Order: sequence, then C-alpha cells, then structure tokens
Amino acid sequence: MTDHDNAYQGLVDTHDIPEDQHGQWAFGTSFDDPLAGVDTTVPDDVDTAALGRYCLMLGDDALVAAQRLTEWTTHAPELEEEVAIANVALDLLGQTRLLFARAAAADASLVPFITPTSPAAPEDALAFFRGENDFRNVRIAEIENGDFAQSMAWLTILSAWRLALFARLRDSRDPVLAAVARKGVKELTYHRDYAARWLVTFGCGTDESRRRLIEGLERIWPYVNELFEPTTDELALDAVGVGVDPRTLRTEFDDVLEQIFSAAGIDAPETATAGRLGGRAGRDGAHTEFLGHLLAEMQSVARAHPEGSW
Repeated sequence: MTDHDNAYQGLVDTHDIPEDQHGQWAFGTSFDDPLAGVDTTVPDDVDTAALGRYCLMLGDDALVAAQRLTEWTTHAPELEEEVAIANVALDLLGQTRLLFARAAAADASLVPFITPTSPAAPEDALAFFRGENDFRNVRIAEIENGDFAQSMAWLTILSAWRLALFARLRDSRDPVLAAVARKGVKELTYHRDYAARWLVTFGCGTDESRRRLIEGLERIWPYVNELFEPTTDELALDAVGVGVDPRTLRTEFDDVLEQIFSAAGIDAPETATAGRLGGRAGRDGAHTEFLGHLLAEMQSVARAHPEGSW
C-alpha cells in the first residue's frame, strides 16, 4: 500500500506496490495527488504566491534538465552510461512532479487552463501547457547537449549548484520543500559524483578527450553566474526561512568545482558572462533559442491530445 506519510514514496517503483498504485508520472493519467497525506500548510508569514513561483522555477530547472538528458537515450557511448543518465533524468522528473504539485497547491492561479474535461493533473498542465516565456528555469538547463564531454561538464555544474541549494532547503520552514530537499540531496550527490568522475576521466585521458572537455566547459561557463543572481521571490522567501538566497551558495559551489577541476588537471574557463535579454534572463522568462525547440518536442503529444488519457 502507498505510504501517504512519506512525501515522495510514491515516486519509487518497488515490487511490493501494486501496479495501479505506482507513482510514475505521465500525461493524462489518474495518478493520485503526489502530496496526498502530506502537511501542505503554508506558514502564516509566507506569501503563497511567492512560494508557488519559487517551487515552479525549481521544478522548471529539473524538468528542462531531465528533457535534455533523455536526448542521450540510444546515443550514449555505452549501455551502462545510457542507463545511468536515464536514471538521473528520472530523479529530476520526480523532483519536478513534487515541486509542481507544491506550486499548484500554494497558488492555483499558476496552473494553465486546458479544457473543461481534460484529465490532466496540475503538474501535467504546468509541464505541457505553458509557453516558452512562462518557464522560469535558469538558461544553463536548456542549452543544447553538444558531445558527451560537454554534457558531463554541464551535469557536474548543474548538480553541484542544485545540491548546494537542496542541502540548505532541508531546513526550509515549508514542510514540502524540506521533504523534497531531503530526498533530493541523496539523488543530487550521485548526479554530481557520477558526472565529476567523467570530468576526471576526460581531463586525465587523451589529448582529444581533454580538448573536448575544455571546449565543452567554455560553451557552458557563460551561464554559470546566472545561477547565483537572486530574484525578488528568492530574497523574500529566504528572509522568512523558506527559500535560499542563491548568492550564499557561490563559495561552496566554487570550492567543489575547484576540487573537481584540480583532479581533472584543468582550470575554470575565463569566458564572458552570457548577456541578458533586455535585462532579463531565465528566471524572468527570457531564454536561449534552444528552449523553444525542446518544449516543442516535449509538449507535442499532450497539446495534440489535450483530453487524452493513457
């Protein structure tokens, strides 16, 4: 039976859970509310709209990154790596589902209207029926994969940053965020270490592997500073003990990356920061040219069959 006292137990397939109670995430299903049985009470001094937007942007980071990772399916250099990357993507989708459900519970106005009879759950609607400018993910999550060396560098950076963030969110006054973070820290530790081992392999390997790693990092690095630029919602929620000011994560992130780069025998790139679009970046709904193509592929089936059920 599903344990409703656990905020994320339903996301894990185990042999002793009947198939009709599996917590998998798919558009148009009849899966239960992923927050069923969880205390979703928002502290009185917390702005529910800000909390909703905060959970939404953290969910967007995970969803877009997961979609990028799935592009390696059938394209990874070895079967073992393909399975590992797919599992990382599934972990991120699990985080997405909970964060989207929390966003919808905190502020129902965030959920787009589909049709009066659509079976889509709020988290489905948030994933499949928002436009590009409604997504609030950081731009580094959406940039194209490049080769395997670039993707492992990308995953190292994204995971190191998100792990530092989730480690702080374990102490969030919001019970759902704290539960998601506690589970996420374990997942993200594996994500970071898995990718970091590849960085060391590439950096200490052949001249060609080293060249590809350095070139991949140079393509990604312009988007790193954006990870630490706070939004108004992040600052407001940090002030009441719910969210995290991303600026406080920079030292830890730099220390971790320095250790990984040292082991790989490389230095951090010296590249200019990616420009903002009219003063706006990913958190403001301003994205690179890559996101639109990613969403078109990800959302096509749901948009073609808005009342579909599988």
